Amino acid sequence: MMRNVVLFAAMAALFILTGMTQSWNTSLSILNMAVISAIMAMGVNLQWGYAGLFNIGVMGFVALGGLGVVLTASAPNAEAWNAGGWRIVGGLAVGIAALALLVQAWRRLTGRVRTLAMLALAVIGFVAFRWVFDAGVTAVEAINPSVAGNIGGLGLPVILAWPVGGLLAAAAAWAIGKTALGLRSDYLAIATLGIAEIVLSVMRNEDWLARGVKNVIGLPRPVPYEVNLQRDPGFVAWAQGYGFDPVTASSIVVKLCYLGLFALVLAAIVLLSELALNSPWGRMMRAIRDNEVAAGAMGKNVTKRHLQIFVIGSAVIGIAGAMMTTLDSQLTPGTYQPLRFTFLVWVMVIVGGSGNNWGAVLGGFLIWWLWVMVEPIGAGVLGAITANLPEGSWLRVHLQDGVAHMRLLTMGVILLMVLRFSPRGLIPERRGR
Repeated sequence: MMRNVVLFAAMAALFILTGMTQSWNTSLSILNMAVISAIMAMGVNLQWGYAGLFNIGVMGFVALGGLGVVLTASAPNAEAWNAGGWRIVGGLAVGIAALALLVQAWRRLTGRVRTLAMLALAVIGFVAFRWVFDAGVTAVEAINPSVAGNIGGLGLPVILAWPVGGLLAAAAAWAIGKTALGLRSDYLAIATLGIAEIVLSVMRNEDWLARGVKNVIGLPRPVPYEVNLQRDPGFVAWAQGYGFDPVTASSIVVKLCYLGLFALVLAAIVLLSELALNSPWGRMMRAIRDNEVAAGAMGKNVTKRHLQIFVIGSAVIGIAGAMMTTLDSQLTPGTYQPLRFTFLVWVMVIVGGSGNNWGAVLGGFLIWWLWVMVEPIGAGVLGAITANLPEGSWLRVHLQDGVAHMRLLTMGVILLMVLRFSPRGLIPERRGR
């Protein structure tokens, strides 16, 4: 316990030092994203640390969480709905019905009759789906495409979009799990990565859904806008009374409001995860993780439990994705890259301590702080090293050009050091609970 306290105190000191040496705005910006990253790491830790499921499609679930914000909180486009929105819904209903008929044909028929019936249903269903769906898409995307061209959302409070993002990710995880969880761990990893790319491809190309690569900007916020605070005489008087510049004070207050909301979500997820981990269910999950054959021999439905934890972990990741989109006030599908939303989250889990909820949180805070701060720190260090070198010399140019790669170098070095000297992470899983 004392070790954990020291590690988190050191982490807090890093953020305080960042605020004192750079600015509190910078420190709070990093801290907000660190909290979101910690929640992502918690989701992956639920899957890997609790059940040993190797999911490298994290970015797909993060993106679905962001899509949930657009579909829930953005204003509905009434003109687009009237032009073709309901036809899109009808097309999707036809597609779902065709899939349901294919499943029933597979279950109820046999032999050549099943083959012919499924082939006929697939062809007829596909043609009917495209006939209904494509006309609706064309009509919707023709409505003011420079600023809209999509159906919009429900116009609900953005806070409600966070659980919706989790539900979208959970639904996708259920569909993936039903087909891929029977695979060996390496095949499961490849399947999740491929499906994540499919999710991103849909988001980038289906403009009717969330404008594709045109991005959705100006999403609602659960906190005040800085400009509104700056126009409020009461806030301006309060800031000036404490000697703060109103512009700087408004930015800090908004970030603190975000931090309060994000911290509540993180605290709730940590609490629920700890309760689950120390329950009979948590002990069962760890038993399945450690020896699937023995757990199955004791009557445990291993595939069902894997599906359960896969859906729960993905839902947590989706909530984090929705929170990130809310913080950015925009959805940009082109920015979802495996390096940021899969590899980095896995580094957080491994460095913090797989199987330990507090380790995942610590890893999220530490790795995100390093990801942001290593480049400017590296620029300063290399600047001091090359200060006495001749201007334009190949060594000086080479070292200065290497600043942009300091992030990747640092992540690799930290990962290797942790795997060598503390392979169970900074806060290892406690055995025998």
